[in-house]
Amino acid sequence: MQRPLRFGVMGCAQIATGTMMPAIAESKSAVLEAVASRGISKSSRIAQEFGIKKAYGSYEELLRDPEVDAVYIPLPNHLHREWVIRAAEAGKHVLCEKPISLSAGEAAEMAAACRKAGVHLAEAFMYRHHPRYPLLKAILQSGEIGGLRAIRGSFTYNNASDSSNVRFKSKWGGGSLYDIGCYPLSAARLLFGTEPEAATVHALFSTEHDSVDMMASGLVEFSGGHSLIFECGMWAYERQLLEVIGTEGRIEIPMPFNARTDDAEFFIYAGGGVRRVDAPGANPFTCQVDNFASAVFGQAPPLFEPEDAVLNMKLLEACLASAAGRRRVTLLN
Repeated sequence: MQRPLRFGVMGCAQIATGTMMPAIAESKSAVLEAVASRGISKSSRIAQEFGIKKAYGSYEELLRDPEVDAVYIPLPNHLHREWVIRAAEAGKHVLCEKPISLSAGEAAEMAAACRKAGVHLAEAFMYRHHPRYPLLKAILQSGEIGGLRAIRGSFTYNNASDSSNVRFKSKWGGGSLYDIGCYPLSAARLLFGTEPEAATVHALFSTEHDSVDMMASGLVEFSGGHSLIFECGMWAYERQLLEVIGTEGRIEIPMPFNARTDDAEFFIYAGGGVRRVDAPGANPFTCQVDNFASAVFGQAPPLFEPEDAVLNMKLLEACLASAAGRRRVTLLN
């Protein structure tokens, strides 16, 4: 019987303590081995809360632990490159929060470092591991809504009053495109099954929030006249929706990026009627952990190779450049 993958968690951010650490604890293929923070008092408190054997007061100590097989990195975006590469050099497999880096160049460097070290690198887009997405792709391939034409995606929330939020630090990789715009961008690439050709994005850069993009709306062009129209924002009324439009119908996907067990349904509008599809419920964070462990142990190929993260960063870069320059940006493959 395969032993569980032993995870070390590098940092005690809310995404770690609120979702990923419970998901690792829930998984049958992984276990929480250690947690590290920049101070031992915080990591000790978290270790006690989750029943973790080891707490470290530095990330370096965590990487030196021979009983840690893999690390989960929930650090601010500007620290991803450094600690992914250092983890790879320490022989640890890496599950890194999205967006994986600040640029496609950084992401490519990280992927190369992990390949050289012989460790697995994955970007933590948990929603792609929910069982509703293979079901969605199968329905699209069945032709039930005809030929695919366009995708619309929205992901917004309002936390503009949280002045100390790391998402509002420009040099740290703040902004709505990095934080949540990456979701509809990656979803369109996933569902179209191709890479984009150009992007045109308009954004609200707020001087009250270190000039990060607090809201962005855009058009992403794919081959064959296909397109993604999206909006993302951290200073707008909360909304999540993904709509896939075909020649003979459309699919409406509520909660496309945060669905779990009891909210995984979606709706197909075709032939003059509507069909509700009750997709299997699951904790996508736990599914992500299980798929990561399967890839590490060679039980299944990775659902997404590190190069997918590089390509998503390439699109994110294009969107940011378009918004900053008020221009259409072409992506050269």
